[in-house]
Amino acid sequence: MNSASSKLPQHVAIIMDGNGRWAKKRLLPRYAGHQAGTDSVRQVVQACSEQGIQALTLFAFSSENWRRPEREVGMLMELFLNALQREANRLHKNNVQLLVIGERTAFPTKLQDKIQHVEALTAHNTGLKLRIAANYGGRWDIVQACQTLAEQVQCGQLEVDAITQERLSQQLNLAEVPEPDLFIRTGGEQRISNFLLWQLAYTELYFTDVLWPDFGRDAFQQALTDFTSRQRRFGRTGEQVEQQKTC
Repeated sequence: MNSASSKLPQHVAIIMDGNGRWAKKRLLPRYAGHQAGTDSVRQVVQACSEQGIQALTLFAFSSENWRRPEREVGMLMELFLNALQREANRLHKNNVQLLVIGERTAFPTKLQDKIQHVEALTAHNTGLKLRIAANYGGRWDIVQACQTLAEQVQCGQLEVDAITQERLSQQLNLAEVPEPDLFIRTGGEQRISNFLLWQLAYTELYFTDVLWPDFGRDAFQQALTDFTSRQRRFGRTGEQVEQQKTC
């Protein structure tokens, strides 16, 4: 691995914000913005694969998004289904492994079946680990992990004193990939919005005014360049980090 690639994040997490505003600016229905945003997804997935980034997690639909107008929610479900149908073979051909995280039982049966099909199709791929957060919330993720550990204690499989940060982390979604190094939010908002609350503890945050449908390869590369210019200290001093580099 060369020095440039070693500075890249292993795991990038993105809140894809601004689809509705992109459409509104063009006097189009909000659905048109969501459709346009799928091209940005394709570009970022391809860029991650080409640059050897290990994992990419995209926030597609939060547990709070059910509060949106029923018509828009229905269209989002249809768009998700169509995207899976259209992109499944492309992902598999490019050695991408897809996994959907979140409470999927709330989705239409047809969508649940398609998710399972694409996950099975790409399960043994060894390239980019693409994670789609759908009907996901960071608080839900922590609660379900706590519930799992509580059940183990209740059944006598686990002692309370054995519950550590590491053990709890193992019960969270994304336990099989490194915690995100870089978090990106497009669209100008500067919030985490209940996304990967536990996993983002030491993640570098990058906010941009670019609306998601306009966030192509060049904008993504700009975020990566910004990341490589940062010094990540993880509680240490800057001098300690620089000294470790020379060892």
